[in-house]
Amino acid sequence: MHLSKKCSAFKVVLSALLIVALLQLIYLSFLSKFHGKQQRYRYSELFGSSGAKKNGHQEKNTRKERLRYSLSTGGIFDNSGQYRVYKNLIKSDFTTNQKPGSDPSSNVLALATHTTINNLHHLESLLERWQNPLSVAIFAHGQDVKFATALVYALSFFCPQIQALVDFHLVCLSGEMASFPEQDREHFAGLEDCPSVFTRLETHRDKYKNYAISGNVSYPNNLLRNVARGGTESSYILVIDMDMMPSADLHQQFLAMIMSRDPGSDEVFVLPAFEIRHARKMPASKAELVQLYQVGEVRPFYEELCPRCQAPTNYSQWVNSHVRGTSTLEVAYTLTWMDPWEPFYIGPRTVPLYDENFKQYGFNRISQACELHVAGYRFSVLSSAFVVHRGFKIQGEFHAKKDEENKHNRVLFRSFKEGLKTKYPSSTRRC
Repeated sequence: MHLSKKCSAFKVVLSALLIVALLQLIYLSFLSKFHGKQQRYRYSELFGSSGAKKNGHQEKNTRKERLRYSLSTGGIFDNSGQYRVYKNLIKSDFTTNQKPGSDPSSNVLALATHTTINNLHHLESLLERWQNPLSVAIFAHGQDVKFATALVYALSFFCPQIQALVDFHLVCLSGEMASFPEQDREHFAGLEDCPSVFTRLETHRDKYKNYAISGNVSYPNNLLRNVARGGTESSYILVIDMDMMPSADLHQQFLAMIMSRDPGSDEVFVLPAFEIRHARKMPASKAELVQLYQVGEVRPFYEELCPRCQAPTNYSQWVNSHVRGTSTLEVAYTLTWMDPWEPFYIGPRTVPLYDENFKQYGFNRISQACELHVAGYRFSVLSSAFVVHRGFKIQGEFHAKKDEENKHNRVLFRSFKEGLKTKYPSSTRRC
């Protein structure tokens, strides 16, 4: 009798556990179906047909239509015929809404940058620091063309600040074409808000080591710089790499400075370039940077790889130069260019373009600085503005063909310098 009662109690407990387990399965199944339905709706909203303009999605459907149109043009070929360029693949609200007669101060300075899709995750922190118009040229190859198209559209769709300020341009090989990503539902179904897009980009980071792109494809850095530059109508442009960060408040400080002086079309404004240990937080002000510099956590850009490439900046003079106030930007001193200086600078949009024959590693920026010198430009170093590269540049991080590419581009640079004599016959300056 006692044993029978125990068995009955056990059966009751077991039955209760089975019912709970069954209810949990039903609940999980419901959640899964609900989540799947929600994901299908989000994907339909993101990449689906743009004909139905209802439910308050007119603006986002218009964005969808603009992307479809940009892709339908098939892009244009670069001068070499090796690359296909989709200029203004996605336009920001800032660019779209610019009208004749608008406040000229709103379009004084823009930032232009370039990257592959595996470095695009840096855009989040870069825009958080910059908070002004930004033009991004992306190089994609193979399957990354489709991936890049979908991800940059998702960024512009879900991220309000990117919608407001960032213009995207896409460059791929001439034999490749970008297409609207509506057939990739399963691959992109997890994109549901701005953080989720950057999470997806994070999973794609560091796919390639430096310039070692699969298929032995060359990274056309100077073409990308020109595309990004050409994607903005601003009077002045700062061109930097995607993994660099400008000092805080640079935009408004430069605006105040440029409005208080006579503009000169033959002057560029140099921002001393540094690199910082990966673990350190990016400095916002000169005072923060100098403090890190003095303890070796920040050092001149390329100090280990090519100290001569930045030495003419005269870091000692800049670090010790007096700043009249935390919000005041001014020219600290002016320098004459010397080989092999490759400064980062803010320049008028009229400065010569980068020579697109230079690809991969070596001489791509030096060649342009050299031309500025021959063309008669002055290099004015700004008192408290700077750029910082994420991480120390060290020998071991570079791809296997770096030295081979550098040697090839060195020969190209000699030819380039000879060409400048013909291009600027009246100039007495030489590189």
